[in-house]
Amino acid sequence: MYRIIDANLNRATEALRVLEEIARFKLDDKNLSTQLKNIRHQICTFFDDEYDFLIISRDTLNDVGVDIINPTKTEKSYLNIESIFRSNFKRLEQALRVLSEYANLSDNFRYQIYTIEKNMNERIKMDIKKYLLKDKKLYLVTNSDNFATDDEFLDTVALAIKSGVDIVQLREKTKPAAKIIEYGKVIRQITSEYGALFIVNDRIDIAQVLNADGVHLGQDDVDINSARKILGEKMIIGISTHKPQDAQEAIKNGADYIGVGPVYKTPTKPNREPAGLEYLKWAVENVSIPFYAIGSIDENTIDEVISYGTKRVALVRAIMNSKNISSTVKNLKNKLS
Repeated sequence: MYRIIDANLNRATEALRVLEEIARFKLDDKNLSTQLKNIRHQICTFFDDEYDFLIISRDTLNDVGVDIINPTKTEKSYLNIESIFRSNFKRLEQALRVLSEYANLSDNFRYQIYTIEKNMNERIKMDIKKYLLKDKKLYLVTNSDNFATDDEFLDTVALAIKSGVDIVQLREKTKPAAKIIEYGKVIRQITSEYGALFIVNDRIDIAQVLNADGVHLGQDDVDINSARKILGEKMIIGISTHKPQDAQEAIKNGADYIGVGPVYKTPTKPNREPAGLEYLKWAVENVSIPFYAIGSIDENTIDEVISYGTKRVALVRAIMNSKNISSTVKNLKNKLS
């Protein structure tokens, strides 16, 4: 009994310390870190009177379980915070259950941990998405309509990615789902290889099929809250906005980024009047999440857009129709940096 209690007490307190450091150094959350630290001390205090018995009973050299390999503990799984977070919460919950059974430790500790796990999980996933978007400034929105062949279209997108585009949104309004998926499989592979993000326009189902990094919604598409229920917290959700009220609503509903525009009149959306530079100016001064200025931005207009304070842009024709994609992408990125 003492050997079981000793092993699981060590397991629980060690896991708590790992999680405490994530709350402290990764999430910068003093309250969460303090809460985990207090639970660790309370559990240790519960076993103070048995400390000597626990140490005397310990027999690591003859423990038949020491050499058993954990099949889920691979080198790769410990290379990121999310994996460390997940594995230590599960280790902690299992150890607390054993201590509850063998030492009558209150179940209240386990219930507290369930709540903390949910809270930290949401925070970590949000933090990961912020990291993914942190330095992504040049956003390409595709349009295959003016290409003679699929290969010509995909070669253009591939060259843009290899030249340094940070995000690619697969936006194909006139193509059937099967064709979009066909394009998406190729683009997903290239974006993964070159470290770019892959976003699917409108189609939540296709985004899931392609294991995309996220989905981009329009004002008339599925609302953000409904999309989040389907996609979960890990996938990026962006949305087009055309006025301050749209942006405020998007932020309130948990959008990870927004599109701001159209800044100028654009043939991509011929029936929509431009939101103009005034809305862009408002976004620079008021929007706290990443946003991308969009709408007829190219090498000629980008300087004016940047002069208003924006640091991220989304483009369609300026890249897709460029005669020298590598040069265009390089020039745009130089201006943004």
